[in-house]
Amino acid sequence: MITVTSVEAQNSFGKLLDQAQREPVVVTRHGRPAAFIVSPQDMSELMDARVKRSKAVAEFAAWSVRAQKSSTAAAQALTEDDVARLVKESR
Repeated sequence: MITVTSVEAQNSFGKLLDQAQREPVVVTRHGRPAAFIVSPQDMSELMDARVKRSKAVAEFAAWSVRAQKSSTAAAQALTEDDVARLVKESR
């Protein structure tokens, strides 16, 4: 990944577009990342990963609700410390 300042990016935008086909380009402003230039393929992969992550989070939330409904009162009363202790004891 290459890094250029915003001034450099303005002066060589076409070159950076070509470079972005090979690797992402970081554009900085005042020494901090301000933007990334990525290829359409990289952007598509990023968007696909975002969709998959959203689906996984939703599925985990649904599983958590189902698990909570099916757990016993004793299991619901356990604290995180209780669970950690039980796991350590089972090892």
